[in-house]
Amino acid sequence: MTTITKPNFDNILHLIQELAINQKEDRLHLQETDRLLKEQSQATDRLIKEQYQATDRLLKEQSAATDRKIKEVSTQVGHLTNRLGEFVEEMVRPAVLKLFRKRGVQVNQVLRNLIAYDAQGEKLSEVDLLAINTDIAIVVECKTQLTIDHVNDHLDRLTQFKHNFTQYANQTIFGAIASIVLPDDVARYAYRQGLFVLAQSGDAVIIRNDDKFRPKHW
Repeated sequence: MTTITKPNFDNILHLIQELAINQKEDRLHLQETDRLLKEQSQATDRLIKEQYQATDRLLKEQSAATDRKIKEVSTQVGHLTNRLGEFVEEMVRPAVLKLFRKRGVQVNQVLRNLIAYDAQGEKLSEVDLLAINTDIAIVVECKTQLTIDHVNDHLDRLTQFKHNFTQYANQTIFGAIASIVLPDDVARYAYRQGLFVLAQSGDAVIIRNDDKFRPKHW
C-alpha cells in the first residue's frame, strides 16, 4: 500500500523559495541576454555607420577625382577645338580674296577676329574673318564641323552685325560659312539662306555655290 506524504508548511515554504530563486535567476538571465543583444546591436550599428561613412568618403573622393579628370579633359578638348578653329581660319584666310574676286566681289582686305563690346565691356559679338572693301563686307564664320545650329547662329550674327559693328553700318553685308567637315544637308541649308559656302577640296578651299546662287545681303 502506497503511503501519501502530506506536504507540511516547511516543504511548501521551501518550494516557494526555490521557485522565487529560479524566477530571479531567469530574470537575471533575461537581463543579461537583453544586455548582450543591445551591445551586439550597438556594435552592429557602429559597424554599419563606419562602413557607410567609409563608403561615402570613398565615393566623394572618387567623384572629386572624376570631376577633376572631366575638367582636365574638357580643358584639353576646348584647347584642341580652339586650335582646330584657328587652323580653319588660317586655311580659309589666304583664299578669301581670290575666291570672292572670282565671283565678282572685289574685296581687298581680310580682317581676323573682330570683337564688339557693349558700354559695360561685355562681349556682344565676334567675327572670325571679315573680307571688306569700301562698299562691301563679307562676314565669314569658320568651323571645324558645321551644323545647322551654327548656320542659324551666324544668321543671327549677320542680323545684328551693323548694330554691333557700327563702322560698317553703310556697307552692304554678305554672309559666308567655311568648314572642313561640311555635311551636304547643312551646305544646302546655308545655300538656301543666302550664304556663301566655303569648303575644303583636297588641299584647296572652294566656294561650293553654283552660278545660279544669289547671295542675301544685310
